[in-house]
Amino acid sequence: MEILIETAFETINQEKVKSIMSSLNSYLSLKLDLLFLHFTSDEKMLEINNKYLKHDYFTDIITFDLRDNISNDAEIYISVERVYENAKLLSLEYEEELYRVCIHGMLHLAGFKDKTEAEKKEMRSLENKYLKKLFHVKQC
Repeated sequence: MEILIETAFETINQEKVKSIMSSLNSYLSLKLDLLFLHFTSDEKMLEINNKYLKHDYFTDIITFDLRDNISNDAEIYISVERVYENAKLLSLEYEEELYRVCIHGMLHLAGFKDKTEAEKKEMRSLENKYLKKLFHVKQC
């Protein structure tokens, strides 16, 4: 899988992120050919959330599944500012929260949802599973 990263944030360890996403592509049998990752600001995320999802609030991640009969691609936008804020609220290290959000996006591409409480619980459980598998980190 080819991974293209767009970011103006120096806090992003691009090689680590690519490794995580590549591993998840295999673990989740996504078979993506191309993944676009955009690490951006709250303002940009709000604009995307309004334009494409008709939501008027901040979010940490938006995932677009672009797979069809011709291509096997996806695009993920992550708000670095939201990740920082969420890490503080959850008393986590920034990098751990960033990697959790990356995993979250890949789980969406695997078909997992997070609209109901049961779905959110399952999503958190899977995030913890893959954090542990990839990093052996504590679970939330």
